[in-house]
Amino acid sequence: MDVSQYLEIFIDETKEHLQSLNEQLLILENEPENEDTINEIFRAAHSLKGMAGTMGYKRMQRLTHDMENVFSEVRNGKMKITGNLIDVLFLSLDALEGYLECIQETADEGTNDNEPIINELNQILEGGVGGGGEAPKAKEEEKKEEENTAEKKWLSISLNENQKHAIEVAREKGCQIFGMTVHIQETCILKAARAFLVFQAIEAKGEIIASTPTIQEVEDERFEFDFSLICSSTDNFDNVMKEVRNVSEIESALGEVIEPVKEEPAQEKPSSQSEEKPAAKSEDSKPKEVKAPAPAPQQKRASGVQQKQAKPIVNRTVRVDIEKLDVLMNLVSELIIAKNSLVAASDSNRTANATVNENIEYLESVTTNLHESVMKVRMVPIESVVNKFPRMIRDLTKTLNKKMELFMSGEETELDRTVVDEIGDPLMHLLRNSADHGLESNDVRIQRGKPEVGSIFLDAYQDGNNVIIEVRDDGNGIDIEKIKEKALERGTVSPEQADMLTDKEILDMLFLPSFSTAKQVTDVSGRGVGLDVVKSKIEALGGDVQVKTKLGEGSTFTIRLPLTLAIIQALMVVIGNEKYAIALGSIETIEDITDQDVKLVGAKEVINLRGNVIPLIRLNEILDIESSRVEGSNLIVIIVKKGDSLAGVVVDELMGQQEIVIKSLGKYINSDRMISGATILGDGEVALILDANALF
Repeated sequence: MDVSQYLEIFIDETKEHLQSLNEQLLILENEPENEDTINEIFRAAHSLKGMAGTMGYKRMQRLTHDMENVFSEVRNGKMKITGNLIDVLFLSLDALEGYLECIQETADEGTNDNEPIINELNQILEGGVGGGGEAPKAKEEEKKEEENTAEKKWLSISLNENQKHAIEVAREKGCQIFGMTVHIQETCILKAARAFLVFQAIEAKGEIIASTPTIQEVEDERFEFDFSLICSSTDNFDNVMKEVRNVSEIESALGEVIEPVKEEPAQEKPSSQSEEKPAAKSEDSKPKEVKAPAPAPQQKRASGVQQKQAKPIVNRTVRVDIEKLDVLMNLVSELIIAKNSLVAASDSNRTANATVNENIEYLESVTTNLHESVMKVRMVPIESVVNKFPRMIRDLTKTLNKKMELFMSGEETELDRTVVDEIGDPLMHLLRNSADHGLESNDVRIQRGKPEVGSIFLDAYQDGNNVIIEVRDDGNGIDIEKIKEKALERGTVSPEQADMLTDKEILDMLFLPSFSTAKQVTDVSGRGVGLDVVKSKIEALGGDVQVKTKLGEGSTFTIRLPLTLAIIQALMVVIGNEKYAIALGSIETIEDITDQDVKLVGAKEVINLRGNVIPLIRLNEILDIESSRVEGSNLIVIIVKKGDSLAGVVVDELMGQQEIVIKSLGKYINSDRMISGATILGDGEVALILDANALF
């Protein structure tokens, strides 16, 4: 069978199970007696084993099978959770992630058998961790006893009065009554389809009188891997069982003929014949039979539909290929461009009738709603990125020999999918930086009167049209003098320049390529690659990153990101004879300034705005465009912000606010980061989009 069509689903679901296992193991490490966590880990390992087997990944299946065996023992109370067991299980997860990476790249799991890990798991199983394991013989006997019990699951089927009656009527017609339990292979992709074939095989030779789970539940695939039936047939019992066993992907089918049970003469029938009353059973637990007309197979299924409870509400989410969303977004973009064209045409033709204007208003409403809907579809919680970090901090605790704990908040904060896909690496670098550089060693913390366990915080929250992510720690903080010394040593600045630098400017040097203050290179950090990667990635996403620190108390790295990257509200401006767009999210206010309000500080133009000294940026000079401003007229200054910093951008004319579609310029303009893209205006003209962050 070709299972390649299921590969993407397998990869997505495997990622979810591995993340769940990572999270649950972290909980189990702190709460070794937590039964819910143990059961959850067992179920996830069981699901992974079945999925890997279905796809033909035997190595992955073998490893998850051994993990499942270990947790089966833990679940049965025969094995205790120890630090060694947790370590081996984490190694197993790393191995599974290795298999998954190979599968993503080549659709094949690779050739690594991970024998050392499998041997460790088997040794743990044989020893029961700490010698608590039972003798193999005792285990075999217990397993055999469990299997014998499982073989006769049909004995636990509770019959209603109609079903009892149906059994008696079938006997009168010369039918045999028999019970059976059918086990479907755990690697089976379509359990319900196999069960349906079993039903068909039986109904070709007789009738199904009762089942557990119900027939409807089995057909809805709401069962594990086995189901039990009570059936009637005029054919030989062995022939019926043979037909059932001939169905593919059936692990086993066990059953027996149920002989009639004689009732004692003194026994009276109950006055009430409620269908809900449990079936009476004899001493050997065999079902009691009562007369009733036997319904046809199709009628029985219809009856099951009427009697069954309402279906539970399932998770109503759909995995959507991001490329499909990109196509949809592009269509919305074109629709907005068409709307802008209509608006421009309407403005130029004053004789346009009222109907055209009404249609334009309607189109505007539709496109706005469509835009919002598509944006919501694209938005995903950052939880999918940050939930892997607790495991990383646990590993760093052992690698760095430092006690530390990660506290996270705001995991439900949503960002555009394209942003979420790119934000993982920068956050990982910042967390590793806090763990290695930020937090002091345990001894130093105790000497300073701090808690021995260091704290790292990852907080996310929405702020207007931006999402803020903060990574902070209660460690040593950053020594600004050491950064200055390193900058002088590297020749980044001269001694004269170093004396004039502000603390913020010195801290910003940390984001320079290959700049590291680490005294030695470790596996974690110190190579000077990290913070420069963070800065470039964040700015490529239209965001910015800033750092604040207090020596002896800790540091905070603040990342500001736009909610979306595709369609934004912008202020359209004119400089000379060219039109530009500035994202509204980066604009603080718009001011009308006279020439007399402009002052010089250190040969740079500034304005004093309500007590704040703000530098002026004349866009016509930066863009090399002749200004169209009338001499002597007031300056139009747009106050833009980047974090806590403000700057005044001088433009010639304001056009107004407009919803614009960001079009990438690709590789055509990659030398000037001040231009973040372009947009098409209603009249077909192209306007460039200015990146306010780059202006700073």
